[in-house]
Amino acid sequence: MSPTKPLPAALQRWAEQRIGPVVSVRDASHDWDRSRVWDLEGERGVHHYLKVSPSVKFFTRESRAYRHVVPALGHTRAPNLIDSRAQDLALLLTAVPGAPAKELGLGAVEWRTVHQQAGALCARLHEAGPLDRSDRVEAEASLPAAADGVEKYLARAGDRLNQDEQQLIRDHAARLRRVGPVPVGYIHGDNQPRNWLWSQRLALVDFERSRPAARVQDLVILATTQWADHPDRETAFLHSYGRELSDAERHALRCLTALDAVNCLAWGPDNGHAEVTARGRRTLDRLMKEDRP
Repeated sequence: MSPTKPLPAALQRWAEQRIGPVVSVRDASHDWDRSRVWDLEGERGVHHYLKVSPSVKFFTRESRAYRHVVPALGHTRAPNLIDSRAQDLALLLTAVPGAPAKELGLGAVEWRTVHQQAGALCARLHEAGPLDRSDRVEAEASLPAAADGVEKYLARAGDRLNQDEQQLIRDHAARLRRVGPVPVGYIHGDNQPRNWLWSQRLALVDFERSRPAARVQDLVILATTQWADHPDRETAFLHSYGRELSDAERHALRCLTALDAVNCLAWGPDNGHAEVTARGRRTLDRLMKEDRP
């Protein structure tokens, strides 16, 4: 576990100018060194969150998402942005009910309900208004851009992949470039149960990776984790999402899981993250078995 990160005094003063006196501060960061989030409790027990983004890119994405896209999710389905402070990459947010679904020890029926609500919320997010011209260009380039990044991750992963595995990844990158048109929209970017807060109603949090992209990119982590062993969860998600994936999206999703695998095997070991590493190895082993029997 990372050491507790103190909230800078200047940021607490800034927050108090907007929400009133803060009586307690709790470090609510994820367990990695660039995560900086604090739970601020006010005098009447009302909680807010103050987040310092890891980079200008993430701050820009998240602040824009909260202003222009997240409201489409509906009341209590995501935090509201109270204010932002660009010079510190800081966001001041309301709290929403619930705890990360990943941490709740849910049963099979509850998981299906969670996925059903997640499908409905993702549909709202993906369809939150038409993309302007520059966003549409970015979104339509998102699959080729993902394919173009594969050599960088292969280099980082090095000998964690053998030659046959490296070739399989390159083959899937080449196929991804040939997928053709798929639906685009504004995606969450890190759509998984650690960012789903559950309290009989689901809320989405953490929009720093939100961006215009192929909608199917929001399903990659689910496909490689939740859905791999629980197809009923995928069925529940897609039922409330409102449509089945097209053939092109299914093809893209398979290619994207291969790219996710090498990304995991590049990032996970370097950052001491066993869960991410295991996700990448499991996906790669499955693809090798299915594609190269």
